[in-house]
Amino acid sequence: MDMLIYGGAELSGEVLAPPSKSYAQRALLAASLSQGKTVINNLGSSLDVMAMINVCRALGAHIESSDKRAVVHGFERPKAPRKPVNCIESAATMRFVTPIASLSRGRVVIDGVGSLLRRPMQPLIDALRKLGVRCRCLGDGGTPPIEVRGRGRLPGGRCEVPGHVSSQFVSGLLFAAPKAEQNVVIEATTPLESKPYVKMTIEVLRLHRVEVFSDEQMWSFEVPCGQVYRPTIHRVPGDFSSAAFMMAAALVTKSRVTVKGLRRGGNQADEVFVDVIREMGAWVREEEEAIEVGYENGLKAISFDASDAPDTVPILAALACFAKGETEISGIGRLSLKESDRPRAIATELSKMGAKILIEGDTMRIRGSKLRGAPLYSYGDHRIAMACAVAALGAEGVSRVIGADAVNKSYPSFFEDLNKLGAEVIAW
Repeated sequence: MDMLIYGGAELSGEVLAPPSKSYAQRALLAASLSQGKTVINNLGSSLDVMAMINVCRALGAHIESSDKRAVVHGFERPKAPRKPVNCIESAATMRFVTPIASLSRGRVVIDGVGSLLRRPMQPLIDALRKLGVRCRCLGDGGTPPIEVRGRGRLPGGRCEVPGHVSSQFVSGLLFAAPKAEQNVVIEATTPLESKPYVKMTIEVLRLHRVEVFSDEQMWSFEVPCGQVYRPTIHRVPGDFSSAAFMMAAALVTKSRVTVKGLRRGGNQADEVFVDVIREMGAWVREEEEAIEVGYENGLKAISFDASDAPDTVPILAALACFAKGETEISGIGRLSLKESDRPRAIATELSKMGAKILIEGDTMRIRGSKLRGAPLYSYGDHRIAMACAVAALGAEGVSRVIGADAVNKSYPSFFEDLNKLGAEVIAW
């Protein structure tokens, strides 16, 4: 599906932030590891959440779900399905579930489609082997599919992972470690990036009465063995990473909008976007569960290290095109390993509109400039599709976002919400 985006509209009103898929995926897996009934409210219906539901069902969990709620009855031990389990394009699902497959008795093949088959998995496989798991990558160069030969147990011990490739490796190990026969120690060989996502994992584990210990800088983690997951009740929070696109849409159109369902002070990395736009000159008012954002006296360039909040890079790059001066975004190196090569993808598409963007190593520089409508390609990446759409709202003329249905991965109602705010967005 393609979308036509008309620039020049003024936005107003309010929208509800979609549920955090990152939290929902973690809650679903922890619930599946808990014997008994766990209730997850405000679940959401993004494709990544659906991927986790389907994989957990394949491993033996009983899940009744709608976009509002899930009731999960977990398994004592995951089963080994005869068919490969399909994670679709959800890297988090694959990286979280691979360690859990070691607890099954039998061969488990964990597969996916599209860009997921290019995502790195070898560091996780190496760590699991150190813990006594028989597993391997079936793809070239340490990529999926993954084969795990479960023996019904996880021996445990000590392992290492690089901290700069993906925090999902650490989270995946943390989910399985409580079931190990020995205490598990996980050590990062390089500084851990995206720390808030690991903190979110630990938050979910503790709600299920599972303890994890780490040093303040998160170089190492220790998980006592033989722990039991307990059922609980979750409410999935509103997603700051999705809300960032609505906030930016208000700013590029010189408008004012309210995003409801957001609460500061959690473990969402992209909460920082609120502080970023405030630094750029946006008017921001925070309420208990809502954030109102408005354009005031223009936007100014800033410097931002995205190491802990990499998902903000595409939308911040789009927003920087409307700021006076040169914005510098560092810490972008590992974004080439996402659904697309995100730095190159967003730079290529915004340049079609007249943006002035330079990428040097781990840093992107964007000089404020006037944008014009253009045909824009999503690369099948939800965050590129949404960032291009937001840039198009502030550009002169009409833009066409090709492959706009990529937004379903995280924010299925994205274009509907833009229309609610007064944007002129038409399916093509």
